[in-house]
Amino acid sequence: MQDLALVINLGSSSLKAALVDSTGATPWHSGRSLQPEDNLDGVLNSWLAPELEPYRESITLVGHRVVHGGEHFTAPTLITPEVETTLQELVPLAPLHNPPALKGLAWAQRWAPDLPQWACFDTAFHSTLPAAASTYALPLELREKGFRRFGFHGINHQHVAETMAAQWQQQGRDPEQLRLISAHLGAGASLAAIKGGICIDTTMGYTPLEGLVMATRSGSVDPGLLLELMREGMGEAELANLLQKQAGLKGLSGLSGDMRDIREQAAAGHQGALLALDVFRQRLLQLIGAMAASLQGVDVLALTGGIGELDQALRGELKEALAWLPDLKLVIVPADEEGMIARLCQRSAAVGSATGG
Repeated sequence: MQDLALVINLGSSSLKAALVDSTGATPWHSGRSLQPEDNLDGVLNSWLAPELEPYRESITLVGHRVVHGGEHFTAPTLITPEVETTLQELVPLAPLHNPPALKGLAWAQRWAPDLPQWACFDTAFHSTLPAAASTYALPLELREKGFRRFGFHGINHQHVAETMAAQWQQQGRDPEQLRLISAHLGAGASLAAIKGGICIDTTMGYTPLEGLVMATRSGSVDPGLLLELMREGMGEAELANLLQKQAGLKGLSGLSGDMRDIREQAAAGHQGALLALDVFRQRLLQLIGAMAASLQGVDVLALTGGIGELDQALRGELKEALAWLPDLKLVIVPADEEGMIARLCQRSAAVGSATGG
């Protein structure tokens, strides 16, 4: 059996893991949802460890998805005690996502203490954003503290970019000229404007709250509205819960954050579900237009993520609404964060070996 990379992808409510060989083949891949009451170490010990046992001797490295790398981490990074300390300091930037990743890292270190552990960051692909796209219009003293736009879903946006570049090249076209909008549409949602494989704009910002309407996250709202809620007595914890867990499709519909439920209820005439669809589409079209403007034209709109890949009705709606964009090609690219993490770690490990690092 070829050498295998173990990828652990821990989210705020899900655990996905995969084994990937150097050709990109995946001999094992699985996932499960996590409940708030679940003991993560218990799940990893009782579910993941037995699944991995037949492959244990072939695993040569472990790669972890970490949502927020801040300004410190812009490439796959080998975990050291110093890196772990810095990752702990970044937890406030992604309080729902970074802590589970760090727990997964600690578990993997206990499970396989001799294996190199790597972290790949959702923010890294967006480190190429020009200052005009990454800078908030804030005073210098705040910008110097690191208050800027980082962007997220970068691992999957990079997978989409590499997939489309390969297809473009196979068609005899120059991938350096490809103007691509990658639309990661799932429980979390973001767009990335990618020119020649380089991200030049994106819709998420300092946190994964900015931009599109999401399952339970609000996306962009007027900061003045948040100030008004604070003036009316809403505290930090209540505001965070509102924006992260009670808003988005769930808040609009009054039903659910699941697009499948929204579609079903909208078909039955539910007014909240119909409103949720309208607002979701409006913000999506608005920001697709913004990404197209940043690219000065667009060749391909690639849909990925659960909604992007499976919601055929949305695909038809986008084709109709974007007919004004000349020669736009709309494609589906299945998400593959685990495969991309494995490729990133394997490339970085190979470079380290070649340079003696």
